[in-house]
Amino acid sequence: MASLTEPAAFVLAALADQPLHGWGITAEVELLSAGQVALRVGTLYGLLDRLTAEGLVEPDREELHAGRTRRYHRLTDAGRRALEAEAVRQEANARALRARLRVRPA
Repeated sequence: MASLTEPAAFVLAALADQPLHGWGITAEVELLSAGQVALRVGTLYGLLDRLTAEGLVEPDREELHAGRTRRYHRLTDAGRRALEAEAVRQEANARALRARLRVRPA
């Protein structure tokens, strides 16, 4: 599997504990990324469409709130595996970068 984009990885991470609706996903992504990733509505829903097509996320339920429909999404088993693979990939990259920093030129 190809590596995930940073926003995609954070969306999957946001959904790891529970299904969320769009606003909940954007808030959780901002929290998880310490404000480094801020998703706009169009970006979020395009990303959710792609992740759904890839089988990493799926619709959970819809509920009516203040006259508007909230669509909840949840992480699939494939999404959990993809997120774990991405975490392993990023950890390996971080180890390689730290090892390079320890090398001092002569």
